[in-house]
Amino acid sequence: MTNCIKIEDSYQGYSLDSFCIPKHYEDDLESVLIPYGVIHDRIERIAKDIFTDFGKEPLVAICVLKGGYKFYTDLIDKINSLNRNQGERSVPLSVDFIRLRSYQNDKSVGTIEVIGGDNMESVKGKNVLVVEDIIDTGRTMMKLLGLLEEFQPKCVKVASLLLKRQPASNGYIPEYCGFEIPDKFVVGYALDFNERFRDLHHICVVNNNGINKYKV
Repeated sequence: MTNCIKIEDSYQGYSLDSFCIPKHYEDDLESVLIPYGVIHDRIERIAKDIFTDFGKEPLVAICVLKGGYKFYTDLIDKINSLNRNQGERSVPLSVDFIRLRSYQNDKSVGTIEVIGGDNMESVKGKNVLVVEDIIDTGRTMMKLLGLLEEFQPKCVKVASLLLKRQPASNGYIPEYCGFEIPDKFVVGYALDFNERFRDLHHICVVNNNGINKYKV
């Protein structure tokens, strides 16, 4: 099993009153599931694991947009910090981006649309790190991995900030994982609900009021 911090189903999170929450979201959230500072501490460890695993080999880091952009940016920053401070050892990094669409409202629509990253020729023969915000059913990630394999990379590993436990999961587990979470719809730290909540620092659970207000 991937090294991952497991948040139990019984965990209720933190009260919104304990943190600074934007006024426009106060009525739309149930609780703070993972505070911003804890997210960053966990990413620091993931960066160290990636740095250790890849050694001096070049790495193409692919961000899955849009939800993965904050995790991606902070992860790359922390790997670059290790590159600057580990003497003769460093991981040469290059960046790329891909965008997939698989959600409407709070449900997976069952189909996966690739709307970016059509030209992946640059990954041929390279070590690839896919950086994702959350793995839910696992279907989106399996489709992306299948797409990447067509371009014959040397190896592909996945770093996901969140891994959700849910009945519809196909059992896929990433090589690097921040937190394993209950089957709740979460937002914040760039995770959205119909393009809302990306500007929320903490990872929070949406309440029914928020779902009803922003559903399309």
